[in-house]
Formats: sequence, structure tokens, C-alpha cells
Amino acid sequence: MLHTPRRPELLAPAGTLDMMRTAFAYGADAVYAGQPRYSLRVRNNSFGQLDTLAAGIAEAHAAGKLFYLVANITPHNAKLRTFEEDMAPIVAMRPDALIMADPGLIMMVRERWPEVDIHLSVQANTTNYAAVRFWQSVGLKRIILSRELSLDEVAEIRDACPDMELEVFVHGALCIAYSGRCLLSGYFNHRDPNQGSCTNSCRWDYKLHAADENAAGDVQACGDTPIGNPKDSGAVGTATRSRLDTAQGLALGGGPRHIGGSKVWLLEEGTRPGELMPIEEDEHGTYILNSRDLRAIEHVQRLVEIGVDSLKIEGRTKSPYYVARASQGYRRAIDDAVAGRPFDLRLLGELEGLASRGYTDGFYQRHHTPEHQNYLRGHSESGRSLLVAEMVGYDAARGLAEVEVKNGFGVGDRLEFVQPGGNHELKLDRILTADGSTVERIPGSGRRVWLPLPAGADPARPCFIARFL
Repeated sequence: MLHTPRRPELLAPAGTLDMMRTAFAYGADAVYAGQPRYSLRVRNNSFGQLDTLAAGIAEAHAAGKLFYLVANITPHNAKLRTFEEDMAPIVAMRPDALIMADPGLIMMVRERWPEVDIHLSVQANTTNYAAVRFWQSVGLKRIILSRELSLDEVAEIRDACPDMELEVFVHGALCIAYSGRCLLSGYFNHRDPNQGSCTNSCRWDYKLHAADENAAGDVQACGDTPIGNPKDSGAVGTATRSRLDTAQGLALGGGPRHIGGSKVWLLEEGTRPGELMPIEEDEHGTYILNSRDLRAIEHVQRLVEIGVDSLKIEGRTKSPYYVARASQGYRRAIDDAVAGRPFDLRLLGELEGLASRGYTDGFYQRHHTPEHQNYLRGHSESGRSLLVAEMVGYDAARGLAEVEVKNGFGVGDRLEFVQPGGNHELKLDRILTADGSTVERIPGSGRRVWLPLPAGADPARPCFIARFL
């Protein structure tokens, strides 16, 4: 069933006050931030300071915006004993909702602060309408649905639960297991993802060894040399691994053996040479992989038609530029969808300006393409543009913007000035230093220089500057 289109909330991440301000300037209706001891982002979070958190909530409310606080860990007993005492001053700041996952913590909040709105975190992995009804029965206001749902499943939940607020992720990192349940980080570093200290172990550098079984039944490497990147042998992913076997079989003793009905490989992590970890491969593939990032901007129109209440961007540890670009793109997509305008394909290209691990639309279409996993690299890259500067001042007499340099650029480069009111392009014809001299190129960060502004740019509004690649 399609619902009368209404404007969903655009919810952006905020790890700092500057990031919050940027999100609001570029179109977000609300932000979410974490209380470090009880949320899944313990690093890079300036809102761990109570005065900063209070300032953020007050500033958001003064601007007519919403501020949600994340407290979504799965705690052990020690954290239960301190939870209410730690949360009391934060609840007094009146965040618009707490984002929570653990039933015990939710019960504690409902008993002590029944007036506080609670949104169920994606960490609870809500995948069906019966679960939504259960959480509604205990007084929750909103459910953040699992990332593993298709558009049709979201629509079915909406129809079955018409009076419950629903939120979905539309952009950002994806887990390689059900959201937040990956065990790699805990295995390597004793830093558990569901305790807020994930080290993103899925994106480290791994080498692959073929394995064999010795007479004692132990798994061991076939030879001393790792296979390396499957790309080198023409194999990508696991479905074509037989080609890799053929290319490497003689050197490595014939490739992996079928042990207990499954292939077994050995992984070697880059900083742990000689520590070989077995991983099985069955007919479904392997399970330690590096997911592409979610980009579902092309599905905003359908999500608006379904009647989803909030569209969420992931990335509390990302940069203000990231939240500016993402908020700007999804703001335009939402506004177009609500107004009945067709999706602007240029928005896909504009998000290519953000560093990513390649994009997928996640599970929304149950994979119209097999290219949804990134097997070949673990680093971020941008295929369209690169952030090179941020405007920090303006000299009206000279008509020049003072910028803080982030990455190298030079005369002749085509630049994009990214602003809340719209973006503007300029082919750079001069760069002036603080003493008024001209230079042809700025090699890197840590400097301030003066640039001309393109026609139409507003010197009074925030501005990030990107170089087209």
C-alpha cells in the first residue's frame, strides 16, 4: 500500500558540535550523538563531555532541530550498576529521544524516566512486524529497522504497524554480519563491537593460504607462500575460486581440501605474520569479507511512498565534509520525492565525491547485481572529487575567500564550492598567499590561502571546496 507522501525526517550523524552544525546547515532535521560509555562509538566523540553535550542539545533546540542520544550497547553487569547515575544528568538535558537496544536498559529507563521517548536501535535487529508490535507494546516510540530488509519487507511492516514510527538507514558503512554482531574485533583485540569499541577488523589486510589436513586431522598450510589477492589469479569472490585453485595448485600442493564437507582456507592478518586462522568455505561462500558502503539515495522516493518516518545517514566518526555532502544529497532527494519530481541521477555522481569502499544499495533490492562486496581493497577512495579546502573567512574588498587547505590543488584545477544553498564550479586561475604573492600550487594541508569565489557563491554560508578528479 502506498501512503500519502509526507516529508520524512533526515537524520544525520554528529560526533562533534561542528559536525552537528554542518548537518543542520546542509539540510538535516535531526542529529544523533553518543554517550561514549553506553553507545557503540567510543572514539572521536566530543559529546562525551557533559558541557559539550548540553550545548549541542540546547543549540539544536534553539534552531528548531532534534537531538537524539545513543545509548545502544549490550552491557555487562558492571555497566548496569552505573547506568542510572550516569544517565540522570543527561536525561535532564532533555534530548528528544534515547536510542537503545538492550531490553534491560530499556526497562530501567521506562521505570525511572517514563516520560522519555525511546527509539529502538538497529542493534536490536528488528526484521518483522511482530517484533515491531512487541516493542510498541512496551512503550517505544520508534523502531530503527534492520539494514537487512528489502523495500518490500519495509512496506509490509509499515502496513502492519501504521501507528509506529519507522526509521531506516540510507547511507554509510555496512557490517559484514547482522549489524553490530561481528566477532572479528573481539577475537583480535578483545574490543567488542557490541560494547562500542569495534576496530573494523573486517577491513584489515589479509593474505590467503590454501590448507590441507595432516594425518592427525589438523589443518595446516599447503606450502609457505600465501596466494595473495584473488585478483592476481583472475578470481574475484568465492564463486570462481576454482580458477584460483588451478592457477596456484602446483605451488601450494593442490589448493584447499574439502574437510568435513567444506573447503578450508587459512587467513593471515598483516600485523600477525605466521598466525594462520582457518575459515571455511561452503556452497554459500566465505564470511569474512569487506562490505561496500550503503548508498540508497535512488530508493528515497520509494521509502517516502512507503511512509518511512526517518531516513538515517551513518557515520558519527566521519568528517564535517562527509555529513555536508551526504545531508545535501539526501535533502534534495527527499524534497524531490515529496514534491513529486523524478529522481535526479546527478545525485548518484555527487555522492561519489565522498571517500567510500565502493557503493551498494544494500539489501533493499535483494541485490540486482552481484557486485555488492568489495574483495579487492580495504581502503577508502573517491572516484569523482576530493576535498581540498574549507572556507574560513572572506575579504569583501578583494572578493577573495580565505581557505584552510586539506589536500593539494593548483591553478587550472576545476573546483566545486559545496554550500547549503547549492554548489558552484570554478576553474581556478590564481592562488594568493597571506602576503599577497601568487603561487601555482599548494602541496598539502596545514596552510591558509586566498581564492576567488565563483559567481553565485554566498560568502556568509559554510563552504567546502572539492577538486574534480
